[in-house]
Amino acid sequence: MLRVVIAPDKFKGSLTAPEVAAALAAGIARACPDAEIRQVPVADGGDGTVDAFVAAGWERIEVDAPGPTGAADTAAYAVQGTTAVVELAAAVGLTKLPGGQPDPLGAHTYGLGVVIAHALDRGATDIVLGLGGSASTDGGAGMLQALGARILDDDGNELPMGGAALVHAAGVDRTRLHPGISAANFTLACDVDNPLLGPTGAVAVYAPQKGATPPDLPILEAALTNWAAVVAPEFADVPGAGAAGGTGFGALAVLGAQVRSGIEVVLELLDFPALLDGAALVVTGEGALDAQSLHGKAPIGVCEAARKAGVAVVAAVGRAQLTRDEIRAAGFTACYALADLESDPVRCIADAAQLLVRVGERIAVDNIGN
Repeated sequence: MLRVVIAPDKFKGSLTAPEVAAALAAGIARACPDAEIRQVPVADGGDGTVDAFVAAGWERIEVDAPGPTGAADTAAYAVQGTTAVVELAAAVGLTKLPGGQPDPLGAHTYGLGVVIAHALDRGATDIVLGLGGSASTDGGAGMLQALGARILDDDGNELPMGGAALVHAAGVDRTRLHPGISAANFTLACDVDNPLLGPTGAVAVYAPQKGATPPDLPILEAALTNWAAVVAPEFADVPGAGAAGGTGFGALAVLGAQVRSGIEVVLELLDFPALLDGAALVVTGEGALDAQSLHGKAPIGVCEAARKAGVAVVAAVGRAQLTRDEIRAAGFTACYALADLESDPVRCIADAAQLLVRVGERIAVDNIGN
């Protein structure tokens, strides 16, 4: 029996990774009913990471946690044994902004810290933080405040939440940090290597995506510069410190976290190499396969793992913005784009599930036969 492993990321703005996998599986099964199909939705640490683990059988835990502006909200994380996967985007991401209205100077990561504290209270000792899709630029300060840190000004008063307030930070009282932190290992799953400060840092590169205007940028840069000087300036230049509005910095400097490729962490926790044993084909993909994909995005990680195991791998994507030669150089034997079936972008997004079923059939015919 032919085994096909379907391991896509989400099609952002259209379908979740589990929905993509299900549609592809339906098409492959239609064309090749005898195939053994394994659906393994994946993510690279950004939004959809928790969903990928829940789809793999991990327990989903719901928590009351404030969103990035402090509004009451809920978030979920995934647990298996003493390992917890916490997704920043699920707690304080851009999609959690009330009415979609950004708050570049005041948004914070407090809700992320609430989720982490909940996982620690349940006994988690290995915590993976998926960083991506952040709505704030607070250097992880809110996360640390939720975990018990007190950020003080020159007069010993606690600072309010938000990135801009950090320009007044004069010290951090860590005596009330959650006791579980010292016994836990923290891994940052992210696909960026930006430092905290400077022209390639959290503010310059990512703050405009969170609603920061040109006058906001020097305010936030000054705030994070002061924050780094107060906490641990030696961590400001570590690759990944600038991830998620500087949340990487806060986790590195105070939680003792280590930065790793998001997709590598996800595949390791899902025991992906074991799923490849005996497989004839791997199908992966995402909404757009482009130059950015080549820098550690989920499909490339899946492709590398498949090639290492000697298994052929194809991509199913919304649109392909790489040349055929670039696609083959990345390791894919073929790439199937929904845009080749439906040229209207609006209809392509709306009908993505049906189009993926057709793509699944085509993949089966071309690569594993009837």
